[in-house]
Amino acid sequence: MSDAFESKRLAMRPQRIEDAEALYEAYRDTDLMRYWSSAPHMSVEETRDYLRPMLEGGDWRGWAITVKGDDRAIGTLAAGKRREGVSEIGYMLVRSAWGQGYAHEAVTRLLNLLFLEEGHRRVFADTDPDNVASNGVLERLGFTREGHLRGEWETHIGVRDSFIWGLLRDEWKNK
Repeated sequence: MSDAFESKRLAMRPQRIEDAEALYEAYRDTDLMRYWSSAPHMSVEETRDYLRPMLEGGDWRGWAITVKGDDRAIGTLAAGKRREGVSEIGYMLVRSAWGQGYAHEAVTRLLNLLFLEEGHRRVFADTDPDNVASNGVLERLGFTREGHLRGEWETHIGVRDSFIWGLLRDEWKNK
């Protein structure tokens, strides 16, 4: 398991509780959190509490996304082991980092880690059907929309559907 890794413009390192201050920008953003499974955070302490379980280990690993040369977190990457060789991924960027290709670049590097370095056979993501930006990132990366689960999540904005996106190692190798 890799602790830290880099892409062209970005560095990804294990999350730290101190990242809460920088990531609070995203977690308090009402528009961004619309597609998250929890409501916008009301305080930095709430963001700290949200990050703690990932920092304590378990089935999920989390990384802070930073711009090379600047250790301030601009987003997060996460990979959760669902079964041997299969992981679910998630990602988020603060609004000021949107539109620069950072999500695509960071998720590309995460997929290289999971498929090529760790040998996973399948990676999947679960998104809100209305989250056009996230669905577009996954589609551009070669994920296949495998399912539409109706009424899947009960969230702070009501019951929501989910798109399930999947990518197999052989599909990634052949990109």
